[in-house]
Amino acid sequence: VQLQASGGGLVQAGGSLRLSCAASGRTFSSYVMGWFRQAPGKEREFVAAISRSGVRTYYADSVKGRFTISRDNAKNTVYLQMNSLKPEDTAVYYCAAKVWSESIVPYADSVRLQGWYDYWGQGTQVTVSS
Repeated sequence: VQLQASGGGLVQAGGSLRLSCAASGRTFSSYVMGWFRQAPGKEREFVAAISRSGVRTYYADSVKGRFTISRDNAKNTVYLQMNSLKPEDTAVYYCAAKVWSESIVPYADSVRLQGWYDYWGQGTQVTVSS
């Protein structure tokens, strides 16, 4: 499985960006997808995740109401729409995939853990200027 993240860039505070993560390999609809970010000098942290069908989404408190995760299984792509960006959103953003065969959606506690995911993409830099 290969994950390719794109869409990062430089934006002013209050602006918007949309990140994309395209997956190749196994059937995309079998993955739970997540976004994480890592700011300079900080640990990588959970941002958002989405269940296989998209029926369930999960967000970190810091981005809730500003970011929206979505997916298009026909295009093998997951998106992260980021609105009302703040300087503290500046980070390298990573997408991740978890092969999930269960009929139930995963627990919220699980999708927040980096170690839960099976595959990672390279990061894309997001810089928000004040």
